[in-house]
Amino acid sequence: MVQKLDWLAETPSQTGGPYVHIGLIPSFAGLEGIYPEDLGKRAIEDGAAGEVITITGSVYDGTGWALRDALMESWQADAQGRFPGQFGADEKVNGFCRFAADGQSGEYTLSTVKPGRVPMRGGGFQAPHIALWIASRGINTGLHTRLYFEDEDNSNDPLLGRIEQRQRVQTLIAIKTGPGQYRFDIRLQGEGETVFLDI
Repeated sequence: MVQKLDWLAETPSQTGGPYVHIGLIPSFAGLEGIYPEDLGKRAIEDGAAGEVITITGSVYDGTGWALRDALMESWQADAQGRFPGQFGADEKVNGFCRFAADGQSGEYTLSTVKPGRVPMRGGGFQAPHIALWIASRGINTGLHTRLYFEDEDNSNDPLLGRIEQRQRVQTLIAIKTGPGQYRFDIRLQGEGETVFLDI
């Protein structure tokens, strides 16, 4: 006979705190030697095809404070719009990277190649983009968003086209600050709140 467990109360949810870094990027937390190398340490390997770019930014809370304990993951296609495992994908592009904000400034840096347009099954393309996952204090469940590039044609991207509040599209656009340099800040709430995806 199966015991009913409907009398147990759900425990309160907890934010990630320092354990996110300890579990996901232990060397960043000062724990060396657990793995030969932290998983997702680099988005690309030497020799990756395409334009090598650097994206910097910060994750801001509702008060405008840059979170110094933010941890992020990026997922992307290579310069030809192919993901790892697809036929013809660039073997030097990992498609995945895990990185953290600087503990003093709260600024993160992602070095990668600029992704190409991603073909869709029914025809057409998604604009070049990088998917991001954000975890930090005060966030019970990681947040998903996307980063697009201001110097690309984003006009026909299906995801951007579905954002009803058109002024919020700008929260997903990385600003070009120099050759191969982009700035993308993420705002968790308040004015200029980044669009997050329910996936």
